Amino acid sequence: VFPDTQQYRGRGTKAQPDGTDETTNPIFDTWARWTADNLQRQRIVFVSHVGDIVDRNSAEQWEVARRCMDHLHGRVPYGICPGNHDMTGSGDSSLFQRYFPQTRFEAFPWYGGVFKAGTEEETVSDDNANSFQQFSAEGLDFVVLHLECNAPDDVLQWADKVLDEHAGRRAIVTTHMFLGPREHPKTARDYFDAPKGVMNWKKRHGDRGNTPQQMWDKCFQKHANLFLICCGDQSRTQTMRQTLTGEHGNQVYAVLSDYGVNGLRLYSFRPGANLIKVTTYNPVTGKLCT
Repeated sequence: VFPDTQQYRGRGTKAQPDGTDETTNPIFDTWARWTADNLQRQRIVFVSHVGDIVDRNSAEQWEVARRCMDHLHGRVPYGICPGNHDMTGSGDSSLFQRYFPQTRFEAFPWYGGVFKAGTEEETVSDDNANSFQQFSAEGLDFVVLHLECNAPDDVLQWADKVLDEHAGRRAIVTTHMFLGPREHPKTARDYFDAPKGVMNWKKRHGDRGNTPQQMWDKCFQKHANLFLICCGDQSRTQTMRQTLTGEHGNQVYAVLSDYGVNGLRLYSFRPGANLIKVTTYNPVTGKLCT
């Protein structure tokens, strides 16, 4: 799992707004290269990006992001969900859709499909902004949904259908916002100190957008095959795990990772032990995160 990859350098970036150098993201590039180089050694069968792929929604940064993900393209199944930095306040993710469109993936057998908005406003929620993938390993079959930040009701209805149609597969959802301060922080310290859990606030899609709690109530909790929800977004919380119980009594593990420059997540599935071992590794330093 790739946490938020917002560590861009050069002109037009948050880190160097007055810079004139070419836009780069050496952290993202190193993560992607390390993953590609270790597909066999780590037995990596899927890669998921939790969103906030860019820090500013500009063509220059999207060019860099696509070059980074090109290290994995055609070598391992992967999915990406747009975060709040990857779209406008109204949910326009047209730049994401330009650089990571459905056409980039549709020839791969593991690529399941996308939500189609069916409206004239095709820059909102359409194309690859909401997608699903399938993979199998060690005799286990999985379906993975990548849902945009604060996905509206029509997207959740599509997600319901996908999960129902693949009820025989173990289901994972990746969406940008899920765990963090429960209520919208009123002060800077609230991001660190306020009670945390499934969030009751949102950033995108205006009145149409759903908070993480609404996404759970309206969609996620209804599906017995769902067992894992991956998210990012909250760099001041950095890491968190919460166990939720679905309507069918199934345990759903919600896991947050957003470490900035300090590493990516490795989920090592141990079917024989009924266990998932989770570690955070920093390919830049070659060290585990403590």
